[in-house]
Amino acid sequence: MALFLAYDPSSNPLNTNEWAFPVCEVLHILGFAVAIGTITMVDLRLLGIGLKKESAADLVKGTRAWTLAGLALVLITGPLIFSSDPNMYLRNASFRFKITALVIAIIFNYTIHRWVALKQAPGGVAILTGLISLALWISVVFGGIFIAFV
Repeated sequence: MALFLAYDPSSNPLNTNEWAFPVCEVLHILGFAVAIGTITMVDLRLLGIGLKKESAADLVKGTRAWTLAGLALVLITGPLIFSSDPNMYLRNASFRFKITALVIAIIFNYTIHRWVALKQAPGGVAILTGLISLALWISVVFGGIFIAFV
C-alpha cells in the first residue's frame, strides 16, 4: 500500500488527456453490460421466467464467448480506471465492496452457477442459484455506482 501512497495521479494518461478517462469508463460499463446481460439471460432461465424455449445449458454455451469478452473488457479497463487515482479508490468503501462482490460473483459464475446450468439442476436449486447470481451482479453494479457518492 505504501507504493500507492507515493503515486502521483497527475502523471497518469487517464488524467492528462481529456478523452482518455471517459472512453475507458464507457468501455468498462459496456463490458459490464455485455457480461451481466448474458449472465442475466441464464439467470432468468434458471428462475423459469424467460427464454423457456432454450435450456439453461444451451444459454450458457451460446453466451459463453460474449460473457468472457465482456468480463475481459471489464478486467482490462477496471485496473486502468483504478490507476487514475488508486489512493481514492482504496479509501472508498463502495469500491472495496464492489471489488469483493465482483470476485465472489466471478467465482460463483464459473463454479456453482455454471454447474447448475449445465447439469440442468432441479427447480429449487436452479431458482436459488439464479437468485444468488442476480444478487451478486446487482451488488457489483450498485457498488460501482456508489463509488462517486461515498
